[in-house]
Amino acid sequence: MISLVPDDSTEESSTMSAKPASSNAPSTTLDVTILGREFKVACKEREREELSEAVALLDKRMREIRDAGKVTGTDRIAVMTALNFAHELLRERRAAGGAGDAQPVPSGSIDGDSVRRRIQSMQSAIDQALAGQDKLF
Repeated sequence: MISLVPDDSTEESSTMSAKPASSNAPSTTLDVTILGREFKVACKEREREELSEAVALLDKRMREIRDAGKVTGTDRIAVMTALNFAHELLRERRAAGGAGDAQPVPSGSIDGDSVRRRIQSMQSAIDQALAGQDKLF
């Protein structure tokens, strides 16, 4: 899990420099810069590269929203970016769960009516494709 580390030092830090979080835990504290602001973030060493990619993506998206000029204020830019990411995540989950479904189906449950409609649609498409094949034999 990634977490913010309280900032009790005033020294300036560089982007993504690693510092051990503690001697007995396999975690790292990274200094990251997002939209010009510095944050100390703790993560497991194996998550370091993914965190670096996430920071770069978040910074890029926040800059895009800021540069578009429609949203001002760092807090509002952060909320809009989070909403955009959440929307994209939900859209991807819906697409993975079945194309065309208006509502996501909870994991482990099956919507019988939706399945029947999809099977009937596929059967009709197969029948239409095979209808022209009768003339070949």
